[in-house]
Amino acid sequence: MESIAVGIGPGSFTGLRVGIATALALAASTGLRARGVCTLDALALGLAEADERGSNRLAVLDARRNEVFAALYAPGGERLWEPFVSLPAELAERLAELPDPLLAGGSGALRFRDELAGHGVEIPDDAESVHRVAARHVCAVAAAGGAEGDARLAPIYLRPPDAERWRERDTFQTSE
Repeated sequence: MESIAVGIGPGSFTGLRVGIATALALAASTGLRARGVCTLDALALGLAEADERGSNRLAVLDARRNEVFAALYAPGGERLWEPFVSLPAELAERLAELPDPLLAGGSGALRFRDELAGHGVEIPDDAESVHRVAARHVCAVAAAGGAEGDARLAPIYLRPPDAERWRERDTFQTSE
């Protein structure tokens, strides 16, 4: 073992902080290097293994709040779209502009199957492993160098934390 790989998001604020803190503690105690991996990159690697046609691949995670985290990857694995957060309808609009059919996987592809499937997106059956982020894919992305080292082991937040949203809501309500 040469390093410790950890998912850095996108994801929930608390979950990312706990995972990164744990990886940094393990790295400090073992002398290994901690490497952060974009969760969507790991999911896309799993999609690549299942893709028989060599399609573009869409990694989609359920971001809750009726939103998705997504990124688009070319058949060779390079990112075509950087990770972003959007409503499923907005993602579907972006997909409608693409010429080729896509293979999509992840919890967001399952939850919003109807919105995405209408735009030439192929989504494997619910039971397929392409919908889950596998530790082996996180490790493979880290080993291939598609990861951030200790100095850049920062969470990928694509929206503000819930606490900030609640504070804004409470401030707005008390000012009325």
